[in-house]
Formats: sequence, structure tokens, C-alpha cells
Amino acid sequence: MNQIHTYKIKGMHCASCATIIERTFKKNEAVEAVEVNYGTEKVRVTYSEAKVTPEDLGKLIEPLGYSLIIPPASGAIGAIDNTPGTDGEVNQDKKEKLAELSVMKTQVLAAMPLAVFSIFVMGWDILSEFNILAPMSENVGTFVHHLMPVIATYILFVLGKPYLLGFYRFLRYGKANMDTLIGIGTLVAFVYSFLVTALENYLSAYIDVTHSYYDVTIVVVTFISLGKYLETRSKLKTGDAIEALLNLQAKTALVLRNGIEIEVPISEVVHGDSVVIKPGAKIPVDGTISEGASFIDESMVTGEPIPVEKTVGTTVVAGTLNTNSTFTFTATKVGSETLLASIIRMVEDAQGSKAPIQALADKISSVFVPAVLVFAFLTLGTWLLIGTEYLGFAKALSYGLTSFVGILVIACPCALGLATPTAIIVGVGKGAKEGILIKDAATLEKLHKVDTVIVDKTGTITKGKPELVLLNNYSEQADIEIISILASLERKSEHPIAHAVMEYAAAKNSPEVSVQEFELIAGKGIRGIIAGTEYYAGNPKLIIDLGISFDKKTILEQTSQGKTPVILATKSSVLAIVFVADAIKPEAILAVQNLHKMGIMVAMLTGDNAQTAEAIAKEVGIDRVIAEVLPQDKLAYVKKLQSDGHIVAMAGDGVNDAPALAQANVGIAMGTGTDVAIETAGITLLHGDISKIVKAINLSKITMRGIKQNLFWAFFYNSIGIPLAAGMFFPFFGWLLSPVFAGLAMAFSSVSVVGNSLRLKTKKI
Repeated sequence: MNQIHTYKIKGMHCASCATIIERTFKKNEAVEAVEVNYGTEKVRVTYSEAKVTPEDLGKLIEPLGYSLIIPPASGAIGAIDNTPGTDGEVNQDKKEKLAELSVMKTQVLAAMPLAVFSIFVMGWDILSEFNILAPMSENVGTFVHHLMPVIATYILFVLGKPYLLGFYRFLRYGKANMDTLIGIGTLVAFVYSFLVTALENYLSAYIDVTHSYYDVTIVVVTFISLGKYLETRSKLKTGDAIEALLNLQAKTALVLRNGIEIEVPISEVVHGDSVVIKPGAKIPVDGTISEGASFIDESMVTGEPIPVEKTVGTTVVAGTLNTNSTFTFTATKVGSETLLASIIRMVEDAQGSKAPIQALADKISSVFVPAVLVFAFLTLGTWLLIGTEYLGFAKALSYGLTSFVGILVIACPCALGLATPTAIIVGVGKGAKEGILIKDAATLEKLHKVDTVIVDKTGTITKGKPELVLLNNYSEQADIEIISILASLERKSEHPIAHAVMEYAAAKNSPEVSVQEFELIAGKGIRGIIAGTEYYAGNPKLIIDLGISFDKKTILEQTSQGKTPVILATKSSVLAIVFVADAIKPEAILAVQNLHKMGIMVAMLTGDNAQTAEAIAKEVGIDRVIAEVLPQDKLAYVKKLQSDGHIVAMAGDGVNDAPALAQANVGIAMGTGTDVAIETAGITLLHGDISKIVKAINLSKITMRGIKQNLFWAFFYNSIGIPLAAGMFFPFFGWLLSPVFAGLAMAFSSVSVVGNSLRLKTKKI
């Protein structure tokens, strides 16, 4: 069976690099599918492990100047494929990036004064031609004449080495990328200038030897290197969501080995380890408390700021914070199995995946570089053929070389390659910070087109557990006394409704009272004596048996809305009726209102009875209700909506929702739900908050808007820049774009695309 693996790639400089790597991998028969992302510098490749190894794949692209980074095999987070990098690995990766950035910065800072000097010389020459400045003196002119080749040689063969290697690989392997374009353009300008300088006396009879293009080589290589430096620095900022998530992770764990507490790296924690957690410490792995109790700050998972009490038998999650007491827990999920690791993995995978809209950019990039090369040579030939007739050979050659170099420089498809991945990286990262985990870029793209949202009732619209929602007091006693009596009776019961009453009593700080002669009345309720008075608590059957009258109308009204009554009575009269129900989430009503404002229809599918479902739907404002359905019915309803032309998002939290989640155009799982639902869905809402569906759709719209803006400017820039560089406007307006300005424009376009993507961070969703 073929496996999907994700690796980092070093040496990519542009979108065409990604295309070259994809094509190279696809030539291997063991490779089933490959997806290279220039923005994240990663490759996802599906291949047969029996036929090819990662090392074999690495050897395929090494001659082309790229390196496949193969992680060591280990059980630690990130050490195997499709798991997120450990904090140490990410730090190491960042250190390497920063070291690379430091070298680039040093080279650019060394080259900038030389480029400024070249621009100064070039400007002086241009202004002197128009008699704005006096020409350089003979001594200064001779000095500059001999200095420029030296500067150009240094710039081209030191700073411009990657571009020359790109040209070399093109000659040897026929693979052209951005480096190829820059390498050919600057090398042609340098060689022409060098020949003019070295053979000045021989060539003066045929061409104009007063003009050389050393300044073009110097300034173009410097500007493009400056652009690459700024681009690399900007791209570092797009991945800060992963770093923020990794900062939640503990670095070490205190484990009991042979009765002794030992501090070990989290990568060394194994299943069954007893882990000791002190106050203020982060939980290193997932597990179950075996000794002690404490309050845990689980805001990372639930979004709730109030710490949750954890006792023996309850679970704790990696990345959460212990607030007050020491306890011991047994490790059940370690390394890549933990919830935090799966969250990081989802974010990483999504940032590294491709949106369908990127297919257009990839398709264009794959033919763009070869087409540009052909066009550049055709342009040079046209200048020499037609230009010579009108301008003379010397001037035609000069203008032809200017156009040739300008086209190769301005046509680099960097902006095109960065347009989609940078916006996706920022969008997915922004979502993660809001508790919206997006599985892949395709999901993020599809979400903005959704016109129908289907929600499950339990756990999505409602909280998924019974709560005491109404108290009708018919006695002269205070509500707090009634709750105290009822909770004290229910404390001895194991019925799920009893927990709802006790939680309500705890929230109200109701005092516990002593109960004697407690008795469970099967199928009806409970009985007990408190302070000498005999009390009964149970369903209407129990009260009917006692022969006591009660408010049947209220019970009928409330039960029709899905609420369960618990009647508290003495032998002679009813004291109170409390109603327990699966309470509606407070944010559900506002979420549905906001979805309606977007023009989105909201439907509810539930296995609950129709009466309860209708009552809840009416309260929340849901458009359609389909009740008493099985999992296969939910799936069929999604298919029906899709066949009617609707783009459907399905939100659910249970195993029964999984088929419908998988069928929907976009599946949205509540983070408080089951693993199956989360695994099936394209989006997980970490806090189980339905209002985040609105935020997720807004995020999709903002991200897609950013991608379209990026693609528009990338296409617009090339569609204007290439004809201008080719000299198409020269016969009409005398316009000819200097390669120097072409290099500046190319660098600016890449930086502006990354900058526009980073701007998404400031947008409110």
C-alpha cells in the first residue's frame, strides 16, 4: 500500500522550482502522487515504500540543486511523516532560516553600496547625454571604466552564483527556473560588456563600444537578491501559528521510574508512565489521573477561561496548565498521538496543502519559464532584424540586449508562485489562533461558496448534556432551600438527571443536608427523610401514585419542548417542579442569525423526536428541521441538497454524523466531539462553538479575496512588464525598460504579494 509522506525541501527559489521537482518525482514509477508547495517549502509525496526509499527520491533532485530533508525515525512528535515538528526541530529549522537570512543580509549589505555606486555612474551618464550634467573627466571616466568590470565580476560570481548555477543546470538537464532567467540575462549582459571592454579597438568599427552593461549585471543581481532577502524574511512571519502552538507544549516531563521522580524530555515518555504534575506545570502528554486532584486550565482546548476540576479517573490533555495541586497521571497518548500534536499536524498539513485555485498558477508557471526564454530570444532576433534597418546595427544590438535582459528579469514568476501559498499559510494560521482548525487548503477555498449549513442538535446546537433549566416553586420555602432538599436526595441516585440537579445546586452554593431512610422507587423516583419530613422526588407517575394533584398543564407544555420534569413533594403536596433539558448553547441563536445575514440557509438534522426538535429549532431560528433520522438518513439528506445544486457545510460532533460530514462539501466537527467526527471533517472548531462557523466562512472569504488580489497583481504585472521590457512601446512612445528597473519591479512584486498576504492577519473575522 502506498504511503503519504511529507518532507522539507531546500533550494527552492520560485514556483517553477516546485514544478520541476513535481515533474522529476512523477517520472519515478513508484511515485503515485506528488504535491510541492513553494510557500512552505515542503513536498507531500505518495509512493510505494517497497519500491523506493526517501534517499532515492532525494538523489533524483540533488543534481538539480534541491535537497530532500529526511527526518530521523523516532516516536517523538514530528519524527515520522505526517506528524508536526517538535519544538526543538522547529527551532532548529528557524535557526537554519535565520542563519541563511543572516548570510543573505551580509551579502546584500556588501552589494548595496556597489549597486548605489553603479546607479550613480549610470545616472551621471544619462544626465550628461541630455547636457544636464557635465561629462565625467577623462581620469574619472577611465577609473570608472576599469572599476565597473571588477565590481560586476564580484557581484555576478559571488552574489549571483545561484543564478549562474541555474543557467548551468538548464544547459545540462534542460530544467529552467527563475534562476535560469536571471543567470542567462545577467551573464549575457556581463559577457557582452566584457567583450566590448577587452576588444574595444577591434569591435569599435562594428558596434557602439561606448555603452556597456556592467551596471545592469550589478544592479539587477543586487536588487533581486535584496528582493529574495525581503521575501525570505516575510515568509518567516507567515508560519508563526505553528510556533505559537508549539509553545504550548511542555519541553520535559517528571516521571516515576522505580519509585524515583526523574525529569525526561517529552520524547522519552512512554505509554503507562506515571507522570507527576506540580502546580504551575504544563501537562506534557495525554493521560488519566491516577492519584490526587487539581484544577486544570484547559482554555487551549475548550476556550473556557475557568479552570476545570480534575479527579482520579478523569483525563488530562497535553499543553493544558495545572493551577493549584500536585497529582499523578498515567500516560495514555504520547508523541504524535496527543491532542496537541494532532492540532499542530492539522495546521501544518493545511498550510502545506494546495487550494484548487492554485492549479491555474501552477499550470501557467510550468510553461511560463520556457515560453519566456523563447520570447526573449525572439525579441533579440527581432531587434537585430528589424531594428538594424531603422536604427543601425550598433543601436539595434544595444536595444536588443536591453530588451533581452529586461524580459528575462521582469518575467520571473515569483509573485505568481507566492500568490496562493502565502495567503493560505496566513489564513490557516489565523484560523488556528481563533480555534478554527482547517485540514486542507481546498476546504478553506470551498467554504466561502457554502449556501447551506446543516447542524446536528445534540452537542452542536445544544450543550450535549442535561442541565436544570427551569424551577417552578409552589411552596413558601425559598428556591435555595428547595434545591438543597432536592439535590441532597438526588445525591444518592445514579440517574443522569441527578447529576444535572447536583451541578445546579453546586453552582448556586446550595448547602447539603443529611438524608435518612433513602429509598429508590424503580421507574418512578426516590424517597428520603430530611429533618423529620418525608420527601419524594420523581416523575408524574410517582405523584399520581401518592394521590397528589399537580400542575399538569405546565408539565405538558414543557415536555413538548423536550424538557424532563422532576417533581419534589411531601406526602400531602407538591413543593416544586424542576425541568431538566439539554440546554441550547447561548451562542447558537446569534450564530444562526449571522448565517442568515450571509444569505445561508440553516437546517437541523437530529435523531431526537420531532416535537423537541421543532421547539429547539423555533427558539434558535433554524429554517428546516428533519427529526428522528438515522446516520444514513443524514447522509441521504446531504446528497439530496447537493443534487439540488447547493454547496453544503455539515456541522456535527458524533460518530453518527461522520458519514454526512464526509459527504458534505465542507465537514465541520465540534472539537468537543468524537475522534471519528474530527477525523472525517475538513474543519474542527476547537471549542465546540457553533458561532465559529460564521468566523470560518468569513476567514475563507477574506483568504480567497487575498489570493485573487495576489493573482490579479501577479498576472497584471507580467502582462504589462513583459511587453514594456520587450520594447513593444518603443516605436510609438520611445519607451524601453531598463533591466535595472525590471529587477527592481520584479523584487517589489514578490514582496508586495507576501505583504498583501500578511495583511490578512490584521483583518477581523
